[in-house]
Amino acid sequence: MEKTYDAVIFDLDGTLLNTIDDLADSANAVLSGLGFATHSIEEYKYFVGNGIPKLIERCLPPDRQDMHETALKLFTERYSLHSRDKTAPYPGIKEVIAELKQSGIPTGVITNKSHPIALDVVKYYFGDAFDYVRGLDDTIKAKPAPDGALSVASALKVEPDRVLYAGDTKTDMLTAQNAGFSPCGVLWGFRLREELEQNGARYIISRPEQILDIIFGKGAEYEKTISGSR
Repeated sequence: MEKTYDAVIFDLDGTLLNTIDDLADSANAVLSGLGFATHSIEEYKYFVGNGIPKLIERCLPPDRQDMHETALKLFTERYSLHSRDKTAPYPGIKEVIAELKQSGIPTGVITNKSHPIALDVVKYYFGDAFDYVRGLDDTIKAKPAPDGALSVASALKVEPDRVLYAGDTKTDMLTAQNAGFSPCGVLWGFRLREELEQNGARYIISRPEQILDIIFGKGAEYEKTISGSR
């Protein structure tokens, strides 16, 4: 069967895993312990996406950024103990990964989680399903910089223009564009269609199995003509 793309690279949080409840619970526990106001799940959907230090910056009161280091330390300690309380793969994701693997399509993950945590999380929920996983360390810049995404494509031995990149946020759409991938926005994650379309999504999908349609040339109905802005 003719392929539209040779590989699929995925964002992690909001694309493969629904992590928002555990992230919010840990952050709110820290905020409450420090005497600060907590936030709703919907607010946290817009706090996440650029790494944990940025999450802490966003959830702290603007005039109490002096507590950032303390809050980050407390969050890291708590989240390490409670990161799997409510987190789970989105329905249908495991089946799509298995189908891609069976069809000989390489798959990878790029995330702004630290590299050791990324390896641990993906291993716990998906075993060895993915061919390559890349988290953040001192050798690459965080998304939307293309460093990590391109390192995944290199490890998968595919050219950037043959990669479909699936993610749920503006950061992901810009990462894909910066790396020369085709951006695919997913609607089951943390953000809305409008954000994905306005930031260059070539495809918009609402169910994981639609990735297979795109890969095998049956995804024309998901393709967008909107030009992204940065």
